[in-house]
Amino acid sequence: MKHKKKKRCKWAAGSPLMERYHDREWGVPVHNDRTLFEFLILEGAQAGLSWSTILNKRENYRRVFNNFDPKMIAHYTKKDVKRLLADAGIVRNRLKIAATINNAKKFLEVKKEYGSFNKYIWQFVNYQPKKNVFKNLKEMPAKTPESDAMSRDLKKRGFKFVGSTICYAFMQAVGMANDHTIDCFRYHEINKKAGATSSSFNDL
Repeated sequence: MKHKKKKRCKWAAGSPLMERYHDREWGVPVHNDRTLFEFLILEGAQAGLSWSTILNKRENYRRVFNNFDPKMIAHYTKKDVKRLLADAGIVRNRLKIAATINNAKKFLEVKKEYGSFNKYIWQFVNYQPKKNVFKNLKEMPAKTPESDAMSRDLKKRGFKFVGSTICYAFMQAVGMANDHTIDCFRYHEINKKAGATSSSFNDL
């Protein structure tokens, strides 16, 4: 008897790594500050590139950026920039590397102001994941009023590589929006997980 093949979002087809990321991470609500920082940096690194390119380099990013510890990255020097520019395991773009160091500093400022970056960033969806109902990728927007607002505020705070399109990709990745297509097996699973998200903010 043949097992019925799971139906996934079409963008996830092509490699075991993409399928694994789609099945385990994409769209799951994230509330851990370090993980939120990681996705903010990786989505910025993706600008002009494909997500599969970044995903294939993700472990290298973790290795060379101290596992995305913002406290350590905020203190990187010119020597670190030189080291990073010489590492073929990441996207060797001087502006993106500089933005990562800059964003680590800004991230820590936001964390100090709000108590956590999690508390700050989820306000843009009123602390509740948006449960969208897209039938296919064509219906999916590149940005939304929420990502516009997030982008404006992050830019005002001095963050770099945080345009609205990047912000929306970040929102999709960390579960601020469930953009699995409704025929995808993860759509309903994510909505169930997202139901528990509000409890993370009961003390706000």
